[in-house]
Amino acid sequence: MKFHPILEILIKENLLTQNLAEKIQKESEVLEREVEDLVLERRIVNEKKLLEIKSKIFSLPAKIFKKDEKIPKEVLKLIPENVAKNYQLVAFDKKEGKLFVALLHPERPSVQEALRFLSQKLNLDIVIYLTSFSDLQRMWTGYEEFGSEIEKCLAEIRTERRKFQKPPRFINLEEAMGVAGEEAPIIKIVSILLRHGVRIGASDIHIEPLKTKMRVRYRIDGVLHTSLYLPLELILPIVLRVKILSNLKIDITRKPQDGRFSTIVDNKEIDYRVSTLPTAVGEKVAIRILDPTIGLKKVEDLGLRGRSEKVIQKAIKSPYGMILITGPTGCGKTTTLYALLQELDREKINIITLEDPIEYFIEGINQSQIKPEIGYTFASGLRQILRQDPDVIMVGEIRDEETAALATHAALTGHLVFSTLHTNNALGVIPRLVDMRVPAYLLPSAISLMVAQRLVPRLCPFCREKVKASKEMEEVIKKEIDSLPPKIREKISFKPPYEIYHSPGCQKCNFKGIKGRIALFEVFEMTPQLAKVISSGINEEEIREEFKRQGNLTMRQDGILRVLEGTVSLESVIRETAEE
Repeated sequence: MKFHPILEILIKENLLTQNLAEKIQKESEVLEREVEDLVLERRIVNEKKLLEIKSKIFSLPAKIFKKDEKIPKEVLKLIPENVAKNYQLVAFDKKEGKLFVALLHPERPSVQEALRFLSQKLNLDIVIYLTSFSDLQRMWTGYEEFGSEIEKCLAEIRTERRKFQKPPRFINLEEAMGVAGEEAPIIKIVSILLRHGVRIGASDIHIEPLKTKMRVRYRIDGVLHTSLYLPLELILPIVLRVKILSNLKIDITRKPQDGRFSTIVDNKEIDYRVSTLPTAVGEKVAIRILDPTIGLKKVEDLGLRGRSEKVIQKAIKSPYGMILITGPTGCGKTTTLYALLQELDREKINIITLEDPIEYFIEGINQSQIKPEIGYTFASGLRQILRQDPDVIMVGEIRDEETAALATHAALTGHLVFSTLHTNNALGVIPRLVDMRVPAYLLPSAISLMVAQRLVPRLCPFCREKVKASKEMEEVIKKEIDSLPPKIREKISFKPPYEIYHSPGCQKCNFKGIKGRIALFEVFEMTPQLAKVISSGINEEEIREEFKRQGNLTMRQDGILRVLEGTVSLESVIRETAEE
């Protein structure tokens, strides 16, 4: 069988078996999908390696854009946005009569024809580079002109003298449908707000009526930022547009509603989860942006390291047992669960999830949305999926005694079970399950691993500065360093007087001082010694001693090490981690 050139190189470099290569080639032909997309989807190689392989095949140089690289507007706009996205390319430099273009598919006749046309039109020689799709997407964000696009829509509304009523207490269904159907500028405004949220990496959009105006805020790295204010009379048509997109009832304004919808932004499928809430001056809308390229992470991207990573990798390779992720709402538990699920062989085992709600759709996994209003709860769903011959079960959250008992039973009967729980730390998992009436004698056989986590802002690497720790800070750091497990304490080189970091803010982080967030972890493994502690009665002090004996880091200790490395601030670690 003659393989696609990419598959041939992967086989030659022992990165792919012939068997799997045949499957991918057939899938590509049947589904009419690019081989490289299937290779990336199956995580056989990363984008950087794939770019290296394509560079060999086409004998073209590779262009890897730096994380914060910006293309000058005058260069970028030499190729219109619709042309760049249609042919999957971008102009990134111009000099000495040459235009430098990075693209994905140099072999396509349509792309070659487009390049010839651009060369003649611009009277420039085109120099071709290969790039990755994620780099292309980042560079395309340079076309965005958020403020001016919104202003154009508002100008259109003013020019046509469109009138919008302030939100009434009641909405007439026919009138509402008429308003939503006629208002092209409103459709554009909503589209711009959604697209902008995706492009700036926001996790949520808040559209809020205030007393005299409407406010739009984006949550970035866990913090809300006001983006713009609009006239209050636009709140009704904008909320109606979002409701229509989400398939919500537009005549119901006095009680909250939930829905979801999907769009394509920069060739990515983006899901949005919508929640409406009645307020004194109109309905508020919160939109959760579920971007799989940001929210779906690999285990190596989570921030785990050392013993913690090894213990987790060992636990997910086990054929049975319960892996519990714990922490407060918004600490990234679901992100961690999805990362662990993606490590499993989705072709050879049956993976079923029960979620509320389904945040991201993962290829090869059977995901089910619970609906308590019709009696389909975590507990009733768990009973049903046990009849579906599962190997791996993921339960979004253990909320009650029945779900706890059923999840424990599933782990004891040969299933690998993933779930989340609300406790302050990993040590609190066992007492919490006992409180939920799970018999203590079952826990050693059922539980494999307990993981607690918190999210803290990551300091901007471009503007962070070293500063000497104050006396109070020194005391906090010294206390945690002195209590580190001996094996870890021997390896670290940090000595007093300690230096820490802070970021004043710069252009590259929009003067926020932070770039993304990172998780702090503590991992607690079920061992024969811990089983002995449990069987002799739940003693929290003995559980704590076993945690230390295993050589585990607490979340605060993990955070302090990251403070000294310059990744996060000491203030954020102290704020997010409870005192041991």
